[in-house]
Amino acid sequence: MTDIEHPETFHGLPVLTLPGPDRSLAVPLPAADSVAWRLESDWDGDPTFATLWQHFLDTVDTSRVRALVIGPWWHGDYESIAPVIELLTGHADRFPALRALFLADVVGEECELSWLVMSDITPVVEAFGRLEELTVRGCGERSEGRTTLDLRPVRHKSLRKLRFESGGLPSGIVRAIGASELPALEHLELWLGVTEYGGDTTVEDLAPLLSGAAFPALRHLGLQNSEIQDEIAAAVASAPVVAQLESLSLAMGTLGDEGAEALLSGQPLTHLTSLDLHHHYISGPLMDRLRRLLGSDRVNGEVDEVEYWDPEEDDDRYVAISE
Repeated sequence: MTDIEHPETFHGLPVLTLPGPDRSLAVPLPAADSVAWRLESDWDGDPTFATLWQHFLDTVDTSRVRALVIGPWWHGDYESIAPVIELLTGHADRFPALRALFLADVVGEECELSWLVMSDITPVVEAFGRLEELTVRGCGERSEGRTTLDLRPVRHKSLRKLRFESGGLPSGIVRAIGASELPALEHLELWLGVTEYGGDTTVEDLAPLLSGAAFPALRHLGLQNSEIQDEIAAAVASAPVVAQLESLSLAMGTLGDEGAEALLSGQPLTHLTSLDLHHHYISGPLMDRLRRLLGSDRVNGEVDEVEYWDPEEDDDRYVAISE
């Protein structure tokens, strides 16, 4: 799980991992609304997540909790996040102030991204009507080409920021987002991933997102970490949604000269305050043209380890994060 770390802040709040019920506190817990609470079950299952959850309800004034981060929830073998979803939705009335939720703050040392066994997250979106920010990490257990991560089209008036981090995001998720009513959505970030891990999204699946009609408040769009990044760039180059954006990310994928040429010959991008292309396969001259077009301070063209890639010797491109 390259380049994924535990966040130090979430929803503008410092992240605090709740000590387990058997650990004495050196200092009192902070005010419930002053931190983003992180819950994680120990690998040996002591305490279990269910026990930790009850401890959370008993110890913290959850009526004031603004942000919640769910870390590892299993004990022993990797297990579906479905029981955690049930706990969240079953106690939704205990969290009237909840505005931000991070499902599966897990890094590679704990579980690889593609191994995270997810679930249908629709009940969470429906249960927390005032949620403003939702981050979902992982795709889930693969079985006969299918994953456990699911989402149905929803209507949500408050959601402003939606982020899916995945090494293989199922196309059904992308289509469900495009069919949802999210009038307040300002920030949408999708790590599309690779087919090997269930990332079967096509440019056609992205059409509702690119139309500009789905989300009138959208100001940032990230279509990232894709093995069809050139095709996506070509679609973005003529997509109506670009005119309403302030920032755009096509980073972390296999973007090369074909995609860069499409961006340069497409609609104007000079209104963007940021164009993120980091981890790319664009040649130096074309990257220079992009920087001249927008200004070097507005283009993130960092190449990470890709700088050693030589198309004359090896044409195999890879995304930043897959397994």
